[in-house]
Amino acid sequence: MSALKNVLFLAGGFLIGTAGVKILSSKEAKKVYAHTAAAVIRAKDCVMTKATEIREGCGDILADARDINEKRGEDNVCDDIIEDESETETPAEEV
Repeated sequence: MSALKNVLFLAGGFLIGTAGVKILSSKEAKKVYAHTAAAVIRAKDCVMTKATEIREGCGDILADARDINEKRGEDNVCDDIIEDESETETPAEEV
């Protein structure tokens, strides 16, 4: 009985696989693939357009920041920030 069961499963799998190949290679399926690919291309173009706009905006912000620093006449902006490292560090507890 086990051998017959295995043969039936093999035959069923073969039939399902053959039908699947026929369905996936049909004209209707190819139309669906073409429409899906076209939608993906449109989405990619939209994303790339937005990415370019964001990149340009970031470039404008960076240019403005550099202009502000040049107008302030400061060579080293880090001098404005003074931190006392001994106060920020917490000693490790001894066990």
